[in-house]
Amino acid sequence: MPLFDLSLDQLRQYAPAVAEPADFDAFWRSTLRAAAESPVLLDVRPEPTDLRLVDSWDVTFAGFAGDPVRAWYTRPSGVDDPLPVVVEYVGYGRGRGLPHERLIWPVAGYAHLLMDARGQSGQYGAGDTPDPHGEAHGGPSPVTRGILSPEGYYYRRLITDAVRAVQAARALPGVDPRRVVAAGNSQGGGLALAVAGLVPDLAAVLATAPFLCHLQRAIEITDVGVYGDIVNYLAINRDAEPAVRRTLSYVDGVTFARRASAPAHFGVGLRDMVCPPSTGFAAYNQYGAASGQPEPERAMHVYPFNGHEHGDATQVRRQLRWLAGVLGGADGTADRMAAPKLSETPA
Repeated sequence: MPLFDLSLDQLRQYAPAVAEPADFDAFWRSTLRAAAESPVLLDVRPEPTDLRLVDSWDVTFAGFAGDPVRAWYTRPSGVDDPLPVVVEYVGYGRGRGLPHERLIWPVAGYAHLLMDARGQSGQYGAGDTPDPHGEAHGGPSPVTRGILSPEGYYYRRLITDAVRAVQAARALPGVDPRRVVAAGNSQGGGLALAVAGLVPDLAAVLATAPFLCHLQRAIEITDVGVYGDIVNYLAINRDAEPAVRRTLSYVDGVTFARRASAPAHFGVGLRDMVCPPSTGFAAYNQYGAASGQPEPERAMHVYPFNGHEHGDATQVRRQLRWLAGVLGGADGTADRMAAPKLSETPA
C-alpha cells in the first residue's frame, strides 16, 4: 500500500493536543481502586508444555470487577533466581492461545506473563476469558461494545485487566517485582501504554504499532481494521458521534503516554493503515510530558516500507537488545550504554 499519512519529517514533530477529559485521572483512580478490592491472584497451577527448556503455569487473576482473567506464566526451566518479567498483551481478536505459542521472552531469559483478552479470540487465536459485562449500549464488536459511555466501555474493563496483570505478575513466584515490563503489539501496544500511564514504577515499556492512540484522528483518516468497526458504527448511528468521541477520550494512549515515566521502545510502519503512524508518533513525541519526572528514555524504530507488520522479527531483535541494556544484570543495575536516549532508526 502507498504512503498515506504525514511525512517522516512531519511525524518527528507531530505532537497534537489530544482531547483530555477534566476527570480523566479521577476516573481511572476510581476504576482501579474498585478493582483493588479483590485479591489479585485467584489460582496458579502447573501447565505441562512438553518442552524441556521452559516451565509454564496456568494463572487466573482478578481483573475488572473481580472477574477472573486467564494468563500463561512461563519461565526458563531450572532457573530459581528472581527474573525480570515481561507482561505481554495480545492483539485485537486474539486470545492467549496455548502456553508454548510465545516463547521469545522465556527463551531470552525472562519470566513472561501473557494476558488473555476478555471477550475476544476466535479471529487469530483461542481465549479462555469471557466478558460478562456486555449489557451497555453500543456495537457488537469489542471496540464498539459499550462505546456510548466511558463507564460501560469495553476498554475500561480491558485496561483495568492489564493493570491487574502487572500486579498479578509481581505476586508470582520467581519474579523480581522491581523489573516489570509492559509489552505488546497493536492492541497490546495500546494496552502497554495505558499501563505505563497508570502504573508509576514499571521498568520498561515495549509498544509497537500501538492501537488506541490519537483516536479522534484515527477514525478520521482510516476505516481499515478495528478503527473501521468504529467508523461503521457511526455510519449507522449518526447521532452517536459526540458520545463516542467523549468515550474514546478516556482510553486514548496519548493521554496515558503523557503520564508515563518508564523507559519506552516504540516501532511503527509508515504504511500502516490499521494503526496509522501519526497516531503512534503522537504518543511517542509526548511520552512522559505530563509525568512530573525527568524526560524518560525512549527509542523509536521506523519501517518506511512496512504496514501493520512493522519490523516483525527485526523489531523483536531490537527490543531484546534495547531491553537488555535498560534492565541490566541480576542486581537490577542497568547498563544504559546499549540503550540510546532517543533514536529514530529506519529499517
